[in-house]
Amino acid sequence: MKKLLRATAATVLGLSLTTGIAAAQTTGSVTHTGPDSTNTVSSTNTTKTHVRNSNDLDVHNGNFQRAESGDAGTFHNTTGGSATSGTARNSTAFTATASVNNSSSIAAMTGSGGSNNSTGTINDTGPSSHNSIYSTNTTTTTVNNDNDLDVSNFNVQSAESGDATVAGNTTGGSATSGSASNSNTTSVTLHVTN
Repeated sequence: MKKLLRATAATVLGLSLTTGIAAAQTTGSVTHTGPDSTNTVSSTNTTKTHVRNSNDLDVHNGNFQRAESGDAGTFHNTTGGSATSGTARNSTAFTATASVNNSSSIAAMTGSGGSNNSTGTINDTGPSSHNSIYSTNTTTTTVNNDNDLDVSNFNVQSAESGDATVAGNTTGGSATSGSASNSNTTSVTLHVTN
């Protein structure tokens, strides 16, 4: 019996952060400007997260069996006796279990967005001043799950009982050929959690 179980799980977690970190803390302040001034406090936080899970699970099983009992015969006797051949039997069992869990990569991704603690203040500006405070937060999340599961099972069985012959005896005896049997049990369980 040939058995092959290959489970490959690859998890790639990439974090790309631009202008800011997971918990952005940006503070801007403008104070004591003259009349007709233009005052701006601007904060931009961008978080990009990409999660790629590639799981390839391959299970291959080949089972080849042959059972053959011998011949039984009583020949050329005055009083034939009995002849019995034995039993020929094959049996096999194959079980494969594989489990892949990528939930930790999703948990890391959900925590990457963080929180924005950006603050801006503009105080004591002169008359006719133009004052603006801007805060922009962008979070982009991409999840790509690629799961390939492949199971193949080959089961070839052959069972043959031998000949039972009583011949050429004055008083015939008995001849019994043994039984020939095959059995096979296969169980495969594959579980992927993304």
